[in-house]
Amino acid sequence: MLVCEILREDRCETLKFGAGNIMKTKELTKQVRDKVVEKYEAGLGYKKISRALNISLSTIKSIIRKWKEYGTTANLPRGGRPPKLKSRTRRK
Repeated sequence: MLVCEILREDRCETLKFGAGNIMKTKELTKQVRDKVVEKYEAGLGYKKISRALNISLSTIKSIIRKWKEYGTTANLPRGGRPPKLKSRTRRK
């Protein structure tokens, strides 16, 4: 699978090529996620924030939900396959 990253001012886009399809995932920068929370705390609703920042409504909801649950807008670690080697074995 070939992965290509394109950096823009407000988003990091990752294009994944493989198995005959192209998937596009976007990860918002911390500054943009902080701005979403800032506008939410100022009393704006999800729709108004979505229109003002040109971000989908579902993304706004997930950013605010994560912020309420974890108290941060930073990217949280994702799950994945456990490493084959333990950290102690890797150091040798």
